[in-house]
Amino acid sequence: MKSFGLVGLPNAGKSTIFNALTAAGAKVEAYPFCTIEPHHGVAPVPDDRLDALHSLFPEKKKVPAAIEVVDIAGLVKGASQGEGLGNQFLSEIRGVDAILHVVRCFQDPEVSHPTGSLDVRTDIEIVEAELLLKDLETLERRRARIRKLAQTGDKEAKKELELIEGLIRAVGEGTPIRALGLPEEDLARLRDLSPLTAKPVLFVANVGDEGENELSAEVERLARERGAGCVVIRGRLEAEVAEAAEGEEERRAFLSEWGLAESALVRLTRAAYGLLSLVTFYTFAGSEVRAWTVPQGTTAPEAGGVIHSDFRDRFVLAEVMDLEELLAAGSEKALREQGKITRAGRDYLVRDGDVIHFVCA
Repeated sequence: MKSFGLVGLPNAGKSTIFNALTAAGAKVEAYPFCTIEPHHGVAPVPDDRLDALHSLFPEKKKVPAAIEVVDIAGLVKGASQGEGLGNQFLSEIRGVDAILHVVRCFQDPEVSHPTGSLDVRTDIEIVEAELLLKDLETLERRRARIRKLAQTGDKEAKKELELIEGLIRAVGEGTPIRALGLPEEDLARLRDLSPLTAKPVLFVANVGDEGENELSAEVERLARERGAGCVVIRGRLEAEVAEAAEGEEERRAFLSEWGLAESALVRLTRAAYGLLSLVTFYTFAGSEVRAWTVPQGTTAPEAGGVIHSDFRDRFVLAEVMDLEELLAAGSEKALREQGKITRAGRDYLVRDGDVIHFVCA
């Protein structure tokens, strides 16, 4: 399960967005550091394709894919030096796969702003600067340790030292690690450091009930400058709907009354999947019709391993069905009679929307 960390300044609406995504009812107050301990929630991913596949097997249980959402304490200037709840914030963010950078795009005199005035560019830059400073500190500590080993002639240590010194220069100049386009070999060397600015970022513009505004438009522009995506969410409205609605159908009905075609979870998940280059495949073996999420470029045995290690270790072949063709045929038997089920081997790369039956030894 992929995890996404909600970060941003205090009172940006992180806990509100968390509630909109998970309906977890996290405490929301109009003062900084309402969130002290991080909230963890699991959000099932709405999926029309899974719904359609389940219609062929109504007797089976439907199990959607899910994402973990972590609501982390607000970050302030100086967090990299321990200001506010900085050290706790920065340690929590190391564990997530991607960052959802929540930016306040609503005016409310009853909700204080940590700097005294609302400026989305400044708000974004405060968070970015603190992440860069923390990475710089981490890299410098690593350099001090690896330098001694490199001086002994260790070839791998020399390569790592060269990489670390290059990163220190780039980060010190304000360039996040994700913008450097490092090869996989270098990223592997950094894996145990888990640098914060290497994580992909999606901006979340948190607007009021009225919807998009000049502030959210500015966030979208700043996101484009950084090569990042942006999702605009009416946080308070969607949180209220998520907590009041019983089931996805009722949630959709409430949202349609406000002119919203789909929920924040749908839009954010779609953007987040693109951010992490994820694809979804489906299975209907046994008693479940289920959605699974894997990185783009995953082979059939690797995808099987997400379900059970035996599917990877004892893999023989995968019977792959196109979801649209399966729905059109009306059943697996009809699709097989049409000769439209592909027998794929170990080198097959799973595609988004595949329906797969794994055959093991």
